[in-house]
Amino acid sequence: MTQHPTGGRVHTARPPEAAARPRRRRAARALLPAAVFLAPLLLFYGVYYLYAFGFLADMSTKQTSLSFTDVTDVGLANFRLVLTDPAFHTALLNNLLFAAVSIAAALTLGFFLAVALASGVRLRRFFYAVFLLPSLIPLSLFATVFGRMLETDDGAVNAALRAVGLDSLTQDWLGSTGPAYGALFVLLVYLVGLPVMYYTSDLTTLNTSVLESAMIDGAGAGQIYRLILFPMLRNTHKTVILSVLLMSFRAFDVVYFSTDGEPGGRTQITGTYLYNTMLGAGRVGYASAAAVIVLLVALAISAVQILVQRRSAR
Repeated sequence: MTQHPTGGRVHTARPPEAAARPRRRRAARALLPAAVFLAPLLLFYGVYYLYAFGFLADMSTKQTSLSFTDVTDVGLANFRLVLTDPAFHTALLNNLLFAAVSIAAALTLGFFLAVALASGVRLRRFFYAVFLLPSLIPLSLFATVFGRMLETDDGAVNAALRAVGLDSLTQDWLGSTGPAYGALFVLLVYLVGLPVMYYTSDLTTLNTSVLESAMIDGAGAGQIYRLILFPMLRNTHKTVILSVLLMSFRAFDVVYFSTDGEPGGRTQITGTYLYNTMLGAGRVGYASAAAVIVLLVALAISAVQILVQRRSAR
């Protein structure tokens, strides 16, 4: 504060650094309670996850069994074996294939259902429950029931076909490659509830004046869906795509409890591949190397998701 020539006082602007000091002091004072509050969680992550990752990386260079006896250091041999295993290639490609099916269903069926439900159709709450329920109940239970329906002899699907005289359409749904893939595709498409929830939440934030102007200009329903609503939700599309892609690496229960990777391991994904290798063959080092590779792929996808979200937020 300085004295004005006329006798009054005028306020001088504080330097930016001086103005920022109180904020930094308040942030520093708030840091200690936050650190104390987060300490148990950070300790849990440090002990559980970091130790688990370190143990996994160490075992990936060893050759041993589940009893962890006669441990032999083999270097990078396990990684070379995994990367040259056709079954691992199939499992990884299935992850990407199932993710592509889920993404296609989310961007088409999920988007359409969300817009239709948000427009105020009759029995909206009932339809919300129908499409969200599979995503809310344990997937292992849902997949088990679905797999039981596809049993060859007494499954509900074949029984229904026989009841209406379509015996020629009955088949071994889980014992043939094509029908097994088709069954998993149907199961993944029906799990479209989460994308519907994403779209529904973001539809409430849209500027409705744009839609009203389009309707006044004579735009049809198809044009509004394709040319206005779909582009306006591009950030939601990115979130849905990357979320579904990451979920494909955690779809162990969906595949294991429905097809169990049959026939002949053709429908297995990385999760079932690791499980069968670890417990079935007892090759702990080999399974650890495969898990490290899958983890690196998932981390790469997560990094892409973070970068996309940061760019979208700008």
